[in-house]
Amino acid sequence: MNLASIPSPSTAVWHLGPVPLRAYALCIIAGIILACYVTDRRMRSRGAPPWAVLDVAVWAVPFGIVGARIYHVLTSPEAYFGADGSLVKALYIWEGGLGIWGGVAGGAVGAWLACRQLGITFTFVADCIAVGLPLAQAVGRLGNWFNNELFGGKTDLPWGLQVHVMSDENPGQALTGPDGEPVLMPGLYHPTFLYELLWNLGVAGAVFALDRKFKFGKGRAFALYVMLYTLGRGWIEAMRTDTATMIGGMRLNVWTSIIVFLAAAAYFFLVKGAQEFLIPAIDAEGNPAKGYQSVTQAQYEAFQANGTRPEDTVVAPAKPAESDHATDEAEHKSSTSTRE
Repeated sequence: MNLASIPSPSTAVWHLGPVPLRAYALCIIAGIILACYVTDRRMRSRGAPPWAVLDVAVWAVPFGIVGARIYHVLTSPEAYFGADGSLVKALYIWEGGLGIWGGVAGGAVGAWLACRQLGITFTFVADCIAVGLPLAQAVGRLGNWFNNELFGGKTDLPWGLQVHVMSDENPGQALTGPDGEPVLMPGLYHPTFLYELLWNLGVAGAVFALDRKFKFGKGRAFALYVMLYTLGRGWIEAMRTDTATMIGGMRLNVWTSIIVFLAAAAYFFLVKGAQEFLIPAIDAEGNPAKGYQSVTQAQYEAFQANGTRPEDTVVAPAKPAESDHATDEAEHKSSTSTRE
């Protein structure tokens, strides 16, 4: 055993009686719980009711898991549609194989549906989850460590990863040699799962700090998360040695990272808007209504202080030198801006 290396678990599945406890699934669940907690704190601080994030998660999580699995299956077709593949294994998500791009897309659809039910703007939720999501991804990568997967090429660096040969007949367990010890692959390998884990933690910290300083709105905090994540995923993906679909000499996920980065960057720089806060909605008669109204921070603080709603904002009178037409136009613009 090389002391200057990172060991890998030889077991990824434990049994509690007849019930299998899979490390990969446990890591995914732990990541979801952490993301919900962080997102709830961010949503509450901006006016959402306590644990509204759970109403979003009920839709977003299953949609995200299905989307992530579909993306993985479609981008790794040989394992499921090839000569030696098995289509039924597309259902075996506990063995690993969740594509982040499909997960984000599917989760976004689920979150959008939840937001429509709750009467909350989708971009509000997207910006609030922009810190919790990379934290969830970081925790989820530990599942790849347990599964002895997603490692890179050989290395002699001190943090090289030991990788076990996992059994096909006994899923979740390493093969054992004649001496009864788990069998290791020769040499050490780049722990790309760990690189991405650390990168995701950095992304979460960067989004939190920059959002706190610049107060991004209208989904721009989420776009920032996507930009930062894809920057790291591109070079980390290029280090991996597992089988992948290749296009033009590059792995498909590298191309996807480039395309998604450009789309997120375009959104980030083209879309403008103040950070969103929520106040309870009312109907035309002023009675409480289902859902929430999206307002600016100043409008939210005014509502918290004395119940003043944007519709109640008094328009400042025009300067005496202005004409009646200019006064009417200024009042119209000011009234319109308070309703945005």
